[in-house]
Amino acid sequence: MKKLLFSFCLLITGISFTFAQQKLQSPDEFLGYPLGSKFTLHYKVVQYYQYLAANSKNVKLQYYGKTNEGRELLVAMVANDENINKLEEIRKSNLANAGFEGGTAMANQPAIVWLSYNVHGNESVSTEASMKTIYDLLDPTNTKTKAWLKNTVVVIDPCINPDGRDRYVNFYNPVANLISDPKAYAREHREPWPGGRANHYYFDLNRDWAWQTQIETKQRLALYSSWLPQIHVDFHEQGVNEPYYFAPAAEPFHQVITPWQREFQTIIGKNNAKYFDQKGWMYFTKERFDLLYPSYGDTYPIYNGSIGMTFEQGGGGVAGLAILNEEGDTLTLKDRIAHHYTTGLSTVEATANHADKVVVEFKKFFNDSKNNPQSEYKTYVIKSENTDNANKLASLLKTNGIEVGYGVSKSASGFNYFSGKTETFNIASSDLIVNLYQPKSVLAKVLLEPRTFVADSNTYDITAWALPYAYGLQAYAIKESIKATQQIAPPMPPKAPEVTGSAYAWIAEWKSLNDVKFLAALLKNNIKVRYTEVPFEVNGKKFGAGSLIIAKTSNEAMGDKLEASLMKIANESGEDLTKINSGFVDKGADFGSDKIRFINKPTVAVLAGDEVNSLAFGEVWHFFEQQIGYPITVIKTSDLGRVVWNDIQVLIAPDGYYQNLDNEKIQEWIKAGGKLIAIDGAVKQLADKKGFSLKSKEEKKEGEKDAAKKDAYDLIKPYADRERASIVNNIPGAIYKIDLDNTHPLGFGFPSYYYTLKLDANTYNFLENGWNVGTVKKNNYVTGFAGTQTKKKIQDGTLLAVEEIGRGSVVYMADNPLFRSFWENGKLLFSNAVFMVGQ
Repeated sequence: MKKLLFSFCLLITGISFTFAQQKLQSPDEFLGYPLGSKFTLHYKVVQYYQYLAANSKNVKLQYYGKTNEGRELLVAMVANDENINKLEEIRKSNLANAGFEGGTAMANQPAIVWLSYNVHGNESVSTEASMKTIYDLLDPTNTKTKAWLKNTVVVIDPCINPDGRDRYVNFYNPVANLISDPKAYAREHREPWPGGRANHYYFDLNRDWAWQTQIETKQRLALYSSWLPQIHVDFHEQGVNEPYYFAPAAEPFHQVITPWQREFQTIIGKNNAKYFDQKGWMYFTKERFDLLYPSYGDTYPIYNGSIGMTFEQGGGGVAGLAILNEEGDTLTLKDRIAHHYTTGLSTVEATANHADKVVVEFKKFFNDSKNNPQSEYKTYVIKSENTDNANKLASLLKTNGIEVGYGVSKSASGFNYFSGKTETFNIASSDLIVNLYQPKSVLAKVLLEPRTFVADSNTYDITAWALPYAYGLQAYAIKESIKATQQIAPPMPPKAPEVTGSAYAWIAEWKSLNDVKFLAALLKNNIKVRYTEVPFEVNGKKFGAGSLIIAKTSNEAMGDKLEASLMKIANESGEDLTKINSGFVDKGADFGSDKIRFINKPTVAVLAGDEVNSLAFGEVWHFFEQQIGYPITVIKTSDLGRVVWNDIQVLIAPDGYYQNLDNEKIQEWIKAGGKLIAIDGAVKQLADKKGFSLKSKEEKKEGEKDAAKKDAYDLIKPYADRERASIVNNIPGAIYKIDLDNTHPLGFGFPSYYYTLKLDANTYNFLENGWNVGTVKKNNYVTGFAGTQTKKKIQDGTLLAVEEIGRGSVVYMADNPLFRSFWENGKLLFSNAVFMVGQ
C-alpha cells in the first residue's frame, strides 16, 4: 500500500512538474529584471524569442539574415493550434490572393498582421515592447488573444536594426546612473555621434524600403515580399514632449491609396483611441506623418496592398529610462513600453474583428492592379542607351516584384521625361517595358511616374523620386497598354569587331558605377590606367571622354599576366572590355597624345565626427566599402591637427556644420596639390570665405520700392497659417535639370545635362576664376514641390564647380550626389570628383 501511494505521489508530482514546464516565463522572469528597468541587448532579446519558440507550440521563428556586424535578424510567427502547422499553406494562399503564381487560395484565409520594431536603433522602447506583446499573444491563459488568433496570423520582427540598437544600448547602460537622472542635460541623455538611429553604415533604414541599398533591408524584404501581409505597423519614437501618434495619417496621401486603406486606418485609430481614452493617455492623429514618400515602413507596405501605419511614442534616444518633459512630468521607459504594447495588441484585435473584410479588400487591391490599373499611363518605356544603368534599374524593379519585359520594336507616343512633352518615338527591343497590367502596378506607378501629385505641400520627406531621373535614363510614359514579348533582355550587338593577335591596349567605357568599380580594382591591383580627355573612335566604335585605357606598354612589369588579370577584374566588375592592337585611332586623339592622361592612384580620406552629418558620412563610407571596394581613411574633425597631409591626396567633406573647414592647414594642403571635395553643407561653409572664390547667390533686387511695399503687406497673415506660410521657402526634395559641361572631367560620362535632387535652395554665383561645370537656369525645375520663393533662388547659378588653387583644387557639389544611395546617376558624378578631376 505504501509503495502504491508513493507511486501515485510521483505521478502527481510529475504531472504538476509538466504543467509548470508549460507555463511560459514572462520577459521579466526570463531576463531577470522588470521590463523598463534597463535596456536589453539584442542577443538577450533573441534568446527570449528562442525560449518562447522552444516552449510554446504557437510560435515559429524564421531567421532571415544577419546585419553587417553579424547580429541575427529574425521574425516570430504566431498562430493558433490549427494555423501554426499550416503557415506555408497560408503564405502561398495569400500570394495566390494577390495574383501571384505558386499557391491555391484557401477558403478561410487568415488575415496577416506584421509588427516591425526598432527600425531606428535608438528608438529603443520598441524591442522592449515587442517582448511584452508576443508574451501576451502566446499566454495560454489570455482568452482575448486566443480569440484573435482564430482568424489572424501575427508576424513580429523584434528588431529591424540590431546594430543601431546595440550601439545605443551599449552607450546608455554604462553611463546611466543607478537611480535614473531625468534631467535632459544629464550625461545619460546625451548620446554621442553618430547616435544609434541608423545601421552600421549610418543609413536610415526607414528610408530604404523601396531602394533596398542596405543588407538588412534586402534580407527583410525578401521575406516580407514572400508573405505580403494585409496589415503592417512600423513602431517609432519622436520628441519627448510629443504625445503618442497613431493612424489615421496626415495629408498628403498619394492618389493611389484606396478608400479602404484610408477607412481601415481610421478603424485602427479608433480602436487605439478606445484604450488610450480609458487610461487617460494623450495622443494625436491626422497630423505630421503623411503617406507619400514610397520608401517608408508605412507607405511601402501600402503600395504593396497592405494597410501600412506608423505609430510614434514620445521618447527616442534622449529619453533613457526616465526624462522630464516640458510640462515637468517624468516620462519613463515603462510608460513608453505600455503605450506601444497597447497599440500593438489593439491592432491585432481590430484586424481580427474585420479579418474577412481585410482579406477581401486585399484580394481586390491586387485584382484591380492587374486588371484595371488606376493610372493615366499604362506603360512605361525606359531607353537602354546606358546599358549598365538600365540593367540596374530593371534589377531594382524586379527585386520589388515588378514585372519588367523587353522585345518590343515599334513606334509609340508618350510623355518624354526629358523634354516634358508628348512625343512620338521608337521603342527598341532592348528597351525596358513596364506594363501596369500586373499585380504590382501600384508600386510601379509610384516609383516610375514622371510627376507625383502632391495634394498638400506640407510633407514629411522628399516629394520627387522618379527613377528614370535618378538613373539618368531617357523614359516615356504611355497611355496605351504595350506588352513586352520577352522577359529577358536581348543580347547586345557586338561593340566592335573582335581583334585578333597581340593586344596594344584595352578600352573600357566610362558611363556607370560598373566602370568605377573596374577602375577602383585596377588601381588597387597597381595596374596603370589612363583616361581620355576627348572622345575618340577606333575600329568603328565610339568612346566618350573619360573612357579608360589600359596600355600594355605601361604595364610591362606584369608580362603575360596582364590580360588574365584584366579579364578577371572585368568579369568581377561587370565590365565589357574592348581589345585593340594599335594606338592609332580613326578619329580623336591617338594614345600617345597629351589628351590621354595618366590616373594617379589617390589616397582618399573622409571627414567624420560631431561636425558632420552622420547620414551623409555613411553614404560616402558605404560607397567606397560596399559599392566600389576602394580603401578610405576616416578622419574625425577633432583630429585634423594630427593629420600627416602628405599622406592624403583627396579629402571629402560630406554635408555638415563645420567650424573650421577653411583653416590654414587645409588651404596650404590644397595649394600643394591636394583636392578637397565639398558636398552640400560643406560647400556653404566654404562660400564667401577668404581663400575660396565661391560666393553665395543673392536674389536680384528689382523695383525695390514696390517690392518693399509688397513685402510689408506680406507680413499680414493669419497666425493659424504660420506653418503653411513658411512653405514658400521650402524645397522638400525636388528634381532640377543641371546644364552640364561634359568636356570637364567632373562631367565625364554624361550627356550635356544631369538631373539633381535638390533638398535646399543653396545656389551660388558663377565662379569668376574656375569652372562652372553644372549650372541651373531659370526654367530648369522638373518636378517635386518647391516653394515660390525657393524657385526664385534656384536659377541662374552654379551647383557644380571646380576651383583650381595653387597646384590643387576644390570641387564644389551643392547637392549630395550619393543621397540615400538611390540616386544612381550621382555615383558617377561623385566618382569623377574623386578619380578624374585634377589628374
